[in-house]
Amino acid sequence: MVPSMKFIFGLLSFVTVGLIIGSVSQLALLRQLEDSPGTSTKSPRFRRLHQRDGVLQLPRGFPLWKNDKEVETLRLGYIKPEVLSWSPRIILLHNFLSMEECEYLKAIGYPHLQNSHVVDSKTGKSFMSNVRTSSGMFLSSKDRKHPMVQAIEKRISIYAQVPVENGEAIQILRYEKNQYYEPHNDYFFDDFNLKKGGQRIATMLMYIGDNVEGGETYFPAGGSGECNCGGKIVKGISVKPIKGNAVLFWSMGLNGKSDPKSLHGACEVLSGKKWSAVKWMRERAFT
Repeated sequence: MVPSMKFIFGLLSFVTVGLIIGSVSQLALLRQLEDSPGTSTKSPRFRRLHQRDGVLQLPRGFPLWKNDKEVETLRLGYIKPEVLSWSPRIILLHNFLSMEECEYLKAIGYPHLQNSHVVDSKTGKSFMSNVRTSSGMFLSSKDRKHPMVQAIEKRISIYAQVPVENGEAIQILRYEKNQYYEPHNDYFFDDFNLKKGGQRIATMLMYIGDNVEGGETYFPAGGSGECNCGGKIVKGISVKPIKGNAVLFWSMGLNGKSDPKSLHGACEVLSGKKWSAVKWMRERAFT
């Protein structure tokens, strides 16, 4: 063989071997990164995240870093937003709460349930009324210090884009068979309640129970179609109370004024028990 040809052949062989070694090394590095704690679908942390809900699997290789507390808090890869209406503004957040969070909220709420009240539009005082027949309770300042509750409140704040300190305490509600809440607005008409942080601007309604028929959240002014509300066909938009889901809607429009279209109610429960958790958010820090 001609010397120059030998040289070229040797050079090509060297380059080929180098490429093979490089490819193998790169593959090994990728495998090492994939199997490293916190980044792999095979890691214990990923399995805990996945098996805790059994609802939505994170994509393979989803970047769970060592400082991934925010990933868990915001449930990235689990929550799926769905816009139901722009006027009024209504967004359905699928898988907003984990099953563990739902059960925890029910557990701390159950022992303290009392008959629900409504607010008098003139005096601002609460009283019992047949327009709202559920039972409920508000989380205490001690309850709000629990890490799980703090994570939920931070998640609500991020998705609603309202500071945590502007939020009222979460209210746990239970509707039994034949119970309901007639259509109403969450914003206030009295000066008494406005002193505590201004107007209510948004509401996060979270469903924490299952096995219920009826009990939909109903928006009469939402859209021009028809929907089911407690077994009846009515005009508007309704949302089924599916455990883990949440409905975010705004009581104030983009013009900064109270939106009458945010009128909503809880349809009659036909069977089972409807459990929910409500978070109202204000213009300013709630006191």
